[in-house]
Amino acid sequence: MSVPLQIGLVLFPKVTQLDFTGPLQVFSSVPGAQVHLIWKRIEPVPSDSVLTITPTVTFADCPQLDVICVPGGFGTDDMINDEELLAFLRKQADGAKYITSVCTGSLVLGAAGLLKGYRAATHWTAMDFLSAFGATPTRTRVCVDRNRVTGGGVTAGIDFALTLVSLLVDRRTAEAIQLRLEYNPAPPFNSGSPDTAPPEILALMKDKIAPAQARRTEMIGRAAARMT
Repeated sequence: MSVPLQIGLVLFPKVTQLDFTGPLQVFSSVPGAQVHLIWKRIEPVPSDSVLTITPTVTFADCPQLDVICVPGGFGTDDMINDEELLAFLRKQADGAKYITSVCTGSLVLGAAGLLKGYRAATHWTAMDFLSAFGATPTRTRVCVDRNRVTGGGVTAGIDFALTLVSLLVDRRTAEAIQLRLEYNPAPPFNSGSPDTAPPEILALMKDKIAPAQARRTEMIGRAAARMT
């Protein structure tokens, strides 16, 4: 009997739910895979929206994973300096086949020292922060560099997960899951990237996130200084 794939997605306060629920839906369709939602304790974890999520396993009880995935969200600004989480990621990375992230989850991998010398994707607002951890920022929906697989911002999590399934299992399985989910995006607007959004929309968004970017800069500085 084949051993099931062990896939784990880390939770944390103020996680962006779509960062992990998109991949979760894909991974849950992989035949025989066991998918875990992981946090320090079994207790409700608030997302950055109204949704609250209950973990399925703690750091202490989590089995060795084939895939460890860190989603993003405003909470990553705190997680990049959370030693308990970073130690858990390093421990899992020693035995994992793939070390992965979605959106700003790549900053957490970077803070754990797991992206040094690797190309990585992240949300467009966080691209300039990856180099602080020795990673090479890559502006793409999905970045595959050896056994590091990182997704761009939020909705890229579905692209990321389907790509990873094609690597873990095969393309046939990934395409069947894509069809099951009817993943056939046709966005109503062309504002999904800073490269294509109207200048006034981009300016509006940059102004809106300026305070959060200032805090992230401070937290990244602390994390990078700790690593050196």
